[in-house]
Amino acid sequence: MALLFLIGYAVIIFEEYLGINKSGVGLLMAVGLWVIRSIWAPSTDIAVSELTHASAEVSEIVFFLLGAMTIVEIVDTHGGFKLVTDNITTQNPRLLLWVIGFITFFLSSVLDSLASTIVMISLLQKLVPLSEYQKILGGVVVIAANAGGAWSPIGAVTTTMLWINGQVSAVQTMKGLFLPSVISLVVPLVLMSLTSGVNGKEQRSLDVFASEPIAPRGQLVFSVSLGALIFVPVFRSLTGLPPYIGMLLGLGMLWIFVDAIHYGESERQKLKVPHALSRIDTQGALFFLGILLSVSSLEVAGILREIANYFDAHVPRCELIASAIGLISAVIDNVPLVAATMGMYDVSSFPQDSEFWQMIALCASTGGSILIIGSAAGVAFMGMEKVDFFWYLRKVSGFALAGYAAGIAAYLALHNLNIFQPTLAEVHFLSGS
Repeated sequence: MALLFLIGYAVIIFEEYLGINKSGVGLLMAVGLWVIRSIWAPSTDIAVSELTHASAEVSEIVFFLLGAMTIVEIVDTHGGFKLVTDNITTQNPRLLLWVIGFITFFLSSVLDSLASTIVMISLLQKLVPLSEYQKILGGVVVIAANAGGAWSPIGAVTTTMLWINGQVSAVQTMKGLFLPSVISLVVPLVLMSLTSGVNGKEQRSLDVFASEPIAPRGQLVFSVSLGALIFVPVFRSLTGLPPYIGMLLGLGMLWIFVDAIHYGESERQKLKVPHALSRIDTQGALFFLGILLSVSSLEVAGILREIANYFDAHVPRCELIASAIGLISAVIDNVPLVAATMGMYDVSSFPQDSEFWQMIALCASTGGSILIIGSAAGVAFMGMEKVDFFWYLRKVSGFALAGYAAGIAAYLALHNLNIFQPTLAEVHFLSGS
C-alpha cells in the first residue's frame, strides 16, 4: 500500500510534465489502496466498515468545499469582486505590491487560497502590463493567499480540514495565528520592496474596469455571500453541527435569494446558481476525494501510526515536527500532507488547539509558498501566468522561505508569552466551535 501511494503521488507531483491529470490518478490510487486493504483485512466486512467510516469523514470536507466553491462562483458571475478591485487606484509600484498582498491576504481568509489566487491573478492581467513586475506581483499573490488562509477556519483547505475534524477551534485559531500569518506576509513584502524588481516600473491606468460593469444587484449578492461564509463558524458554535451543514445552509439561502432577485429575468440565466455550478472546480473536489480516501486507507492499515512512532522516537519536539511538515509541504501538496498528519496523530496525542495543531495549520499553509508546486495557489499561478518552476525558485522562493521562518518565530514567541491562551469565559463557546 505504501509503495502504491508513493508511485501515485510521484505521478501527481509531476503532473505538468507527464500530462496526466492528478484527479484521475488520485481516484485510481484511492480505489487501488482500498482494494488491497479489503484483501488483507481480517474480513471484508471489517474493510467495508472502515471504508464507510472514512467516507463519512471525507464527505464532510468535500461537501464543505463544493458549497464554498459554488458561493464564490455566484459572486464572480455577478462581478462582486469588482467591489474590491475598483478600489485599487495607486500607480506606485512599491505601494501596489503591498495593496495586492493585503487584499489577497484578507480575501483568502474568506475564500480558499485557490479561488483568491485565480481572482487576483485575473485582476493583475488587466491591471499591469505583461512584464517581470507582473510576475513578481503574482508571486506576492501566492504568498499572501497561503498566509491569509492559514489563520481562518474557512480560508485554507488545510485549516478547514483541521477545524472540521476538531484539531483546532475557530476562535483560538484566529486569535493564535492571525499575527504570525500577517508577519509571514509582511517580511516577504518588506524584502521585495527593497529589490530592484519593483523599482521604476510604470503601471497603466485602471480605466479598463470601466467597460466591465457590475451585474445588476451584484453588490447585494456580494454582501449576502460574504455573510453566508462568515456565518458558518457561528452556526457551528450555536448548534454543534458539522461545518458543512452551515455551508449548505448558506448556499441554500443564497440560491433562493438569487432566484428571487432575478425572478422573471429570462435573459439573465447566467447569473443564477445552475450556471455557477457548471463553473466550479469539480476536478479539484474529486482530487481531494481521492487523496483523502487514499490517506484514510493508510491510516486504517496502521502505516501512518508507524510513521508517527518514528517521528516521536527521532524528533524530540513537536515544534520541529510541525516545522518539518511545513517544509515538506513545499514539495508535496499540503492537502494530503495534512490529511496524513491527522492520521498520524489525534486529539489524544495532542489536544484541540494545542501548539502542535496550530503550528501544523500555519506551517502547512505558509510552507506551500516556498516552491511553486507546494500549493494549489502556486499551481494556479504557474498555469495562468505560464511561470516555470525555476523562475519562481530564483525570484520568489527565498522571500517565501524568509516569511515562513518569521511566521514560525512569531508564533513561538507569542505562544511562549501566553498572549493568546483561552480564558475561562471562552471555554464554553470554544467547546462548540
